[in-house]
Amino acid sequence: MLLAVFSGILFAIGNMVWGRWLKGSLAWLCGLLPLSLFFYFSQFLGKVGTQGIAFHYAWIPSAGINFDFHLDGLSLLFSLLITGIGSLVFFYSSYYLKGHEYLDRFYSYLGFFMAAMLGLVLSDNLIVLFIFWELTSISSFFLIGFNNEDASSRKSALLALGITGGGGLLLFAGILLIGQIGGTYSFQELLVSDMIMQEGLLYGLILFFVFAGAFTKSAQFPFHFWLPGAMKAPTPVSTYLHSATMVKAGIYLLARFNPLLGNHPYWNNTLLIVGGLTMLYAAFHTLFRTDLKSILAYSTIAALGILVFLIGAGTQEAMMAAVTFILVHALYKAALFLITGIIDHETGTRDVSRISGLFKVLMPVGIAGLLAALSNAGFPPFFGFVGKDLIYEAALHHPYYSGLLITASLITNILLLYAGFQAGIKPFFGSLSKEYKGLQLPSPFLWIPPLLLGILSFGLGVFPFLADGSLLNPAALSLAGNVEILPLKLWHGFNTVFWLSVATIALGFILYWFIKPSSKKEKLIQRFEKFSPLTLIYKVGDLFSALSKIYTRTLQNGYLRLYVLTTLSVLCLLLGYKLLTDISISLDFKSLTEVTVYEAMILVIMFIAILLSVFSKSRLAAIASMGVVGFSVCLLFVFYSAPDLAMTQFAIDTLTVVMFVLIIYRLPRYLAYSNKLVRLRDGLVSIVFGSLITLLVLEVLNAPMNKQTAEYYADNAYLLAKGKNVVNVILVDFRGLDTMVEITVLSIAAIGVYSLLKLNVKLEK
Repeated sequence: MLLAVFSGILFAIGNMVWGRWLKGSLAWLCGLLPLSLFFYFSQFLGKVGTQGIAFHYAWIPSAGINFDFHLDGLSLLFSLLITGIGSLVFFYSSYYLKGHEYLDRFYSYLGFFMAAMLGLVLSDNLIVLFIFWELTSISSFFLIGFNNEDASSRKSALLALGITGGGGLLLFAGILLIGQIGGTYSFQELLVSDMIMQEGLLYGLILFFVFAGAFTKSAQFPFHFWLPGAMKAPTPVSTYLHSATMVKAGIYLLARFNPLLGNHPYWNNTLLIVGGLTMLYAAFHTLFRTDLKSILAYSTIAALGILVFLIGAGTQEAMMAAVTFILVHALYKAALFLITGIIDHETGTRDVSRISGLFKVLMPVGIAGLLAALSNAGFPPFFGFVGKDLIYEAALHHPYYSGLLITASLITNILLLYAGFQAGIKPFFGSLSKEYKGLQLPSPFLWIPPLLLGILSFGLGVFPFLADGSLLNPAALSLAGNVEILPLKLWHGFNTVFWLSVATIALGFILYWFIKPSSKKEKLIQRFEKFSPLTLIYKVGDLFSALSKIYTRTLQNGYLRLYVLTTLSVLCLLLGYKLLTDISISLDFKSLTEVTVYEAMILVIMFIAILLSVFSKSRLAAIASMGVVGFSVCLLFVFYSAPDLAMTQFAIDTLTVVMFVLIIYRLPRYLAYSNKLVRLRDGLVSIVFGSLITLLVLEVLNAPMNKQTAEYYADNAYLLAKGKNVVNVILVDFRGLDTMVEITVLSIAAIGVYSLLKLNVKLEK
């Protein structure tokens, strides 16, 4: 399992070596990776049961962080979608981006993203889940901004990263709270503490953090606006990220946390309100869009709203409807995105008001579009019909708000039918424009993937038992607990749900027939953009930018001496307050050793050197005086039997003096930047800070010695870390994480310096 999860990352790394050979006719070979993973996960169909299958790999056991993977019905459903649709996208991209200069880079991004999504849905450890959560945001940033020469693509990628990254930060806070209350980061172990979690005082705060992460990732209102902007990405990216994987990560999170945090009014009502508002708002927007990808983007947001809405309903029927609709939506929406890519690739436009009659020249693509649109509409006997029936079943049987939920579901599904017909039927029927009569059917790598998805939508509708017992029922049990779930059926008789489906199809078809997409309608909705959440976010950003400029001009003004002054002043206030309120200073001078003649002479030399450095008008004289102070400290180390510290201090002071001399050698001779008042201020701050540090050191000397930590390191350095040098063992083993962070910081700084050295900026005259 560990190899399956990380295979995408290994593939991305390996692409740096063999990637240049995969830009041509061999690019399709990249699709073998997700395809093999799809077959690997397929072997678990019908085997996960109600408890799932656990995989454990130790990572940082001392911190309770391990690669613990748990494969149950829900994670298996998502794993099959990630790898199955991923396979089609990989094969599709080999022709869609054929000849692209950065095709190898594109496949690396896709592989990395696939690995991140698999890690996210399979992780049982919440910390590991969060790491993969953030990796999906980072990899999607590169995918959305793949066309990096386009300013709008870069802007969309940054916006998506900003929104999802901010939500991820809040999610991490929620995970830490959950781990603190539950005493573990293992999700399976946390399930037994659901009542402790919900009855605690921090339950509301945990919900806020979890909702922030899920709503931003899954584009719920008012955080939905990043998703239409992300359509600047190539169509394979839109297919993979925005139909089956990334945007459903938030849905997965809510579904996964439902047994732990759900069945509470705060949880259920919030999800019902946010999901209902999102699906109505986004579905309404599809009426005013002419760009095919924009139509699909808003219909995707509406579908995500339906899923949040169903999880919030919380009933047995709603859980079954949710997992079924996850599969239904992934199949038809991925097909519609792929079809949109073919239309754009062959005609050069995605304006649905300009395209018609393409069935005559792109017949297999038209068949795929028709199948996907009918499944989206809920026509029998397609799988979408089963999915929409379950949605109405869940709304109808809700114990409190059934009438309101049915109305919202009906309106949303009518509008989604309209959107699906615009994307899957409108471009292929009607009269064919003269400019498109010469089109040729593209490579099978383009039209076979959406056709397969369309056929699968039809086949699962006719034979729903193929996905029922082995896949969907175990997934629903992961959400709803150990309850009996009825098998899926295509036909339930002439009941209320059936007539709601009939009304959806009839009213949706009427809407499609009478409302035609046009640029006038799009301009009409754009008048209200100034009231949109996106505009509000930009205004908040502008305000933050203005405040940042004021802050920068005030504190970050470029003068190092003012930075040091500010830092020391704050430290003086904090230390002074602490010493006056919490620490009773009692200095026992009798316990200190007597000052020898040698030490007195060194102190006199240091005092004279300090006075020279402060009052000298020559920079060189001031630096030389500070060097004398440093060498005097070296002598003190020697007097107190610390030759290693003395040698280190000697080397540092020597190099520092030489470096400063080289830096300031060509600067003006005298210091003339400050007046007497400034010098008095600086001297006062220095004296106060030095006095406080002196008092603090003397107090530490008088504090009782606790040797427990030192004894632990001394006793265990060789036994646990196999090292005789205790200091080295502490740095490398016992405090290895600190050392790793320090190395990381140095590495980042080195990369930055190297980038600046390699930067070649052409200045315009």
